[in-house]
Amino acid sequence: MAKQTPRTLSGFMELLPAPQRQMERIMEILRETYSLYGFTPLDTPVVEASEVLLAKGGGETEKQIYRFQKGDADLSLRFDLTVPLAKYVALHYNDLTFPFRRFQIGKVYRGERAQRGRFREFYQADIDVIGDGKLSILNEAEIPAIIYRTFSALGLKRFLIRVNNRKILNGFYAMLNLTERAQDVMRTVDKLDKIGLEKVEAILTRDLGLSREQAREILSFISINGENAAVLSQLEEYRGRNPLFDQGLEELKTVVKHLGAFGVPAESFAVDLTIARGLDYYTGTVYETVLLDHPEIGSVCSGGRYDNLAEYYTDKQLPGVGISIGLTRLFYVLGEQGMLNPELPTAPADVLILPMTEDLSAAIAFATELRDNGVRVQLHCEEKKFKQKISYADKLGIPYVVFLGEDEISAGVAACKDMQTGEQTKLDPKATIYRIKAGLDARNRGFVIKG
Repeated sequence: MAKQTPRTLSGFMELLPAPQRQMERIMEILRETYSLYGFTPLDTPVVEASEVLLAKGGGETEKQIYRFQKGDADLSLRFDLTVPLAKYVALHYNDLTFPFRRFQIGKVYRGERAQRGRFREFYQADIDVIGDGKLSILNEAEIPAIIYRTFSALGLKRFLIRVNNRKILNGFYAMLNLTERAQDVMRTVDKLDKIGLEKVEAILTRDLGLSREQAREILSFISINGENAAVLSQLEEYRGRNPLFDQGLEELKTVVKHLGAFGVPAESFAVDLTIARGLDYYTGTVYETVLLDHPEIGSVCSGGRYDNLAEYYTDKQLPGVGISIGLTRLFYVLGEQGMLNPELPTAPADVLILPMTEDLSAAIAFATELRDNGVRVQLHCEEKKFKQKISYADKLGIPYVVFLGEDEISAGVAACKDMQTGEQTKLDPKATIYRIKAGLDARNRGFVIKG
């Protein structure tokens, strides 16, 4: 039988051990940070009944979804983590306690054209807070704090959380008698960063049929900028012309008011009237996060408030607010930009023990003692030359090698070599463990991303 040439499908990421460890570090930080805010981990099936995933149906979703038959079952791979969450909450409503706060890091699948930084299989990292009937605006105010703490913990320093409120936008377009065309207008305005003011105005007037006055009033509105207090002050000039606008303005002021107490510095947060997010899906506060030194990356974390998560599965009103990080794309771009910290250990073990005697009892016992102290250990018992064993540790980046020969065992010590500095000590087991743990703590102090 002819051998097959091994290959990875286009649009699917497959990492070598060292970058995989970097990816795992990022996931660990996300889990730890989300847990600080009381989110519970959740996992949902990768495969769902097609009718469940496509309840909303139509458009690009059906074109991109991976759909297949297994017997009589019509099945599909999940294309995001929000639709499965909606099904989960509707299905387990009676067993959940609300507000329900969950985080999920998992793979999703979209059969779109694979291109640089865009994948067909990729990790998303989501958090959502789901209410039963109602959900406090304070949850929307807390989201920027979670974003700020998450990216700060990863090592990023120069990023900006941009925030708007969809009620403000919908209310503003209602003032201009453009409610029916608001979605098309917002799609056009969303292109502002890519094509500029002149082309946006041309599309609004030529393609959408707006008057020049309407187009210019829209462009004037979305160009309001400056410090948050100044933006809110200018928005106050529109108060009283539309009740939905007024409600959105109050919500936005509440979010901004609590930022300092939630630990978000003013320079990391901006009210931005160009942010719309998801068109008709979002109904309140919306978020986008950008890296200031890498605007070409686009939004690295986005989301917002929605009124009814599970409307296609239940009559119960389940409002929520959430954000999502396209983790695979972010990881790819960070690697491409050289922003992943190469100094952090990526080895599969902290210590490699080389037994130098036929009796392995002492080596096994010391490995067990190290593991009991939270140190990751490999025992190298292969019949290889000493130089090859050292080379093995070096290639994997294992920071410490322990030698246990007859002399060490009889003296009750362990010979331990720091592979980075070359320093070698002969200390009793407890002192050796202390030295290793102190060294590991120092090596792990850096951030996974070079901010």
